[in-house]
Parts: sequence; C-alpha cells; structure tokens
Amino acid sequence: VGFQRVKVIALAVADLNRANQFYGQQLALPPAFEGTDQVGWWLGPVILMLKPGWAAPTAQPNPHVTLATDHAPATQEALRARGIAIADEVKPYGDFYVGSFLDSEGNKLWFCSPVAA
Repeated sequence: VGFQRVKVIALAVADLNRANQFYGQQLALPPAFEGTDQVGWWLGPVILMLKPGWAAPTAQPNPHVTLATDHAPATQEALRARGIAIADEVKPYGDFYVGSFLDSEGNKLWFCSPVAA
C-alpha cells in the first residue's frame, strides 16, 4: 500500500482563536504552512490541523493521539508550569511512561517516553 508515516492529525476545536493560542503560544509549536497559508502546527514531521465546525471535541480517543517525548515525567512538569491541565498523571506501563493532557478545547492528547529515558 505504501504508507510511510502520519502526515496530518486533525482535531475538532470549538474556538479556533483559543486553540491557535494554545498550540502556538502555550505549547510553542512552530506554524506549518502549505504555500503561504498556515494550515496548522508542526509536531515533528506531522502537521496538527485544527478544524472548527467538526464534531465536538472529546476526551474519548477519537482519534487517540500519542506524542513521543524524551522524558514523560519532565514533559508533565513542563506542561503544568505552562498552566496546562494534566488529564492522566504519568505512570509506567511496561517499558514506557504514559500520561495525557487536555488542550484548550478539551481534546485529550497522550504523551509517552521509554522508562529508561
């Protein structure tokens, strides 16, 4: 089939301005452009697109987005320092630390790192 990687993750948002402020300023993600139009925010090689007018945001996994990080416990503390709500405290699950936070629209985003990190 030729799938190579995730290119875009789209999240429902109720307030586009608030969501752009959250991802651009609180999380400090760099803007992603297609030509001269900003289409979202970079998460490594993946574009996070914010879609107003879609179904209401939800904390249920729809989609279940997990972000890789160098050290999940440190990421959790950095998120807290920025005033971001932690939904699930970081815990070890096998060889990985896993936790989650809520974005400005109530979408739950997960993050993880190897325990050895």
